[in-house]
Amino acid sequence: MKRTILPLLLALVVCAAFTSERSAVPSTFNTTDTAPKYEMKQYWMVFLLRGTNRNQDSATAANIQAGHIANIERLHREGKIVMAGPMGSNKDLRGIFIMDAKDSAEAASLVNTDPAIIAGRLRFELHPWWCAKGTYIFK
Repeated sequence: MKRTILPLLLALVVCAAFTSERSAVPSTFNTTDTAPKYEMKQYWMVFLLRGTNRNQDSATAANIQAGHIANIERLHREGKIVMAGPMGSNKDLRGIFIMDAKDSAEAASLVNTDPAIIAGRLRFELHPWWCAKGTYIFK
């Protein structure tokens, strides 16, 4: 029971902060006609994980990596990848994509065009992720 009290109290404090006086609420939450309307948008968080087929020779691995980067650049130009980047460690989690796709099927089909996924050097997990609509990472 003690383990549930602290998260419950924290949730109540957060709720109270958002329901207290209007001046304490960020302008993106303001509902006046002159303020921007706050909306959430669903994106897709893709975790790129170490694949089961990583025994390619160095030249083949370099070609796969070049194709991987080219595919990321193409998907970004098409507006499908909002953000992408590698992880800073040499563990199973190798990188992350944030994708703008209509549903998980579209996101998965786009990730499956990646040469590193096709070759088995990487595999992926796909998770729905919400962010403020109109938030842009790339300028």
